[in-house]
Amino acid sequence: MSLLHRTIESIKPLNPSYFNLASERLDNLTKPKGSLGRLEEFAKRVVAITENTKPSLDKKAVFVLAGDHGVVEEGVSAYPKGVTKEMVYNFLRGGAGINALSRHTGIDVFVVDIGVDWHFQIENAEGLITRKISMGTNNIAKEPAMSAGEAVRSIEVGIGLVQDAVEKGYNFISVGDMGIGNTTPSSAVMSSLTGLNPDEIVGTGTGIDNKVLEHKVEVVKNALSFHNPDPDFPIDVLSRVGGFEIGGIAGVILGGASRRIPVVVDGFVSTAGATVAIGLCPEVSNYIFFSHKSAEGGHGLILQKLGVVPILDLDMRLGEGTGAVLAMFIIEAGVKAYNEMATFEEAGVSKKQEKHNHLATNEPDLARIK
Repeated sequence: MSLLHRTIESIKPLNPSYFNLASERLDNLTKPKGSLGRLEEFAKRVVAITENTKPSLDKKAVFVLAGDHGVVEEGVSAYPKGVTKEMVYNFLRGGAGINALSRHTGIDVFVVDIGVDWHFQIENAEGLITRKISMGTNNIAKEPAMSAGEAVRSIEVGIGLVQDAVEKGYNFISVGDMGIGNTTPSSAVMSSLTGLNPDEIVGTGTGIDNKVLEHKVEVVKNALSFHNPDPDFPIDVLSRVGGFEIGGIAGVILGGASRRIPVVVDGFVSTAGATVAIGLCPEVSNYIFFSHKSAEGGHGLILQKLGVVPILDLDMRLGEGTGAVLAMFIIEAGVKAYNEMATFEEAGVSKKQEKHNHLATNEPDLARIK
């Protein structure tokens, strides 16, 4: 059995008893019941995912998966393909948005070269993980993005990243992306797997104008028509119209679920990876936290189709994992409140009286006094 199949087989439904245990504690903390809103939801889900009634999310990592795309030849991006490698160098120097926000939130950044059209000749580069499958994907306007074998390999790269991270003590993971042109294959993947029309979900990506946007929509439509990927087989969709980083993100999600590690996905491209993971193993959706509603394309429609409510809506569309690390901070806040707040008994605080009974006191019933 392959690593992918073993991983999928190991993913189990969340145990409702852990939700009940977490709810019982939350309802006995020194606060009105439910008053922490979605923070309580996050805490309960972390307890159920980890199967630990006092979970810790103290060692956090974000994997930024980077790859190039042959479809850039079709003029779908405002930037040339070479920007992918230039941004990888920027990540490694600590100068990108993901670096700044990760420093703020105490998260380690790992950049994964899964398919950049460049060989990074860097000795002892802290934070660079080389798992290159190929020097970028093929142009989906003319041929399949990759072989089925490469699609499986890309997913297994992501699974392996989680395995290595767990061995190093990481217990909370998120995913982001880097790849000029990657919103085009992401749109194709999500259109195929969700049934949404490309007109509804294709966006401006790196900032293209309306004329180029119309062309980009046609490129996605033509690629889907030309390849006719089977939505019942996510590997087929990924191999025909996807990208290596999309597969890698799917693998991180599957790997996290298999090791009972919460995984936070970023925006548009990361959600494409999530749709692949959910297509392969529907149960994995319970292990995913969708960080934010991206301003890119029809991301909100995709989230609605998946039946999820994102944690944040900040009009962001940078990618890189920037929305994910902000959401990790909020999820961890919910877990800290759950773990560190005192119960009514511990604090010596009186609980809310469920029903006032005047007969249980010596005070008169004022309503009866005329």
